[in-house]
Amino acid sequence: MTRIIAGRARGARLEVPGSGTRPTSDRVRESLFGALESADAIRGARVLDLYAGSGALGLEALSRGAASTDLVERGRQAAALIRRNAATVVKAGGASAARVHEVAVHTYLLRATGPFDLVFSDPPYDLDDEAMTADLVALAPLLSPDALVIVERARRSTPPDFAAAGLELFREKSYGDTALWWAEPAASDDDPGVDAQPATESQSR
Repeated sequence: MTRIIAGRARGARLEVPGSGTRPTSDRVRESLFGALESADAIRGARVLDLYAGSGALGLEALSRGAASTDLVERGRQAAALIRRNAATVVKAGGASAARVHEVAVHTYLLRATGPFDLVFSDPPYDLDDEAMTADLVALAPLLSPDALVIVERARRSTPPDFAAAGLELFREKSYGDTALWWAEPAASDDDPGVDAQPATESQSR
């Protein structure tokens, strides 16, 4: 079991799949959502949680005031578990809409409409770089102009190829063996700040 950390459904228990997924640790979630709240990136956001697993990321955002959350998970058992978790969060906090899509992530992205303001992508560690890039390219047209895309992978993994999707990396943070990459739609050449370099932070222990 894991729990919703904060918001309207704070303390609500979430089921976690027994195998086949890799839940984001409580420490990583707490740090991530603290940063997102500081950036005012959650309240009213349309959230997309790819490779959702237990749905903990998308449902945490829902508890903290997101307008809606779409959770994508192709595994039948995991998708059923996410539906139960979503019902728990909605019941606990009177939260907004949570939609679960039992389909492969790339298939979903090719037919979704968006726009989305905040996207979490926590693919399996064995997803190759080419598939990761294809996901990002398919995701890009679904993003709002000020969207944030956060990818979680093993720290040893190759950084996502955000540039191929017209996205710009602006923050990287590691927690032990886990790394988070933050990206946003790239600024046009005539926008101020286009030469800003991404900040790299580490909390490795």
